[in-house]
Amino acid sequence: MNISNLIGTYNIIGSNQDDTDINYKGTLTLKLDSDNRIQAKWLINNNQEQNGTGFFKDNILVVNFNYLGENNIIFKGVVVYKCISKDILEGFWSEEFGDPLYLGEENCFRVKDKNELIN
Repeated sequence: MNISNLIGTYNIIGSNQDDTDINYKGTLTLKLDSDNRIQAKWLINNNQEQNGTGFFKDNILVVNFNYLGENNIIFKGVVVYKCISKDILEGFWSEEFGDPLYLGEENCFRVKDKNELIN
């Protein structure tokens, strides 16, 4: 698999970096920039936008991300995806203000038809 195989939109299902068992849904869009790096954009629960830049090697995608949270604080973190196939990514993530005892988890499934988008 190569980096261009990952370009597209994915439905995501994830859990937060804590012990609350709160899950989230959304979409992840992956594009390439002019330097062949991944540009990632998440839309979580239809209201929280996150952006990141990443790199790909040996079927592993690593993305540093950030988003504007409560009280206008910028949150930063990193997500690591194991690319099972060009259609399925399994990931875990951590952000700087998250509970260090836990990792968030996220699974991504390629959207092949716009009717498959999670809202």
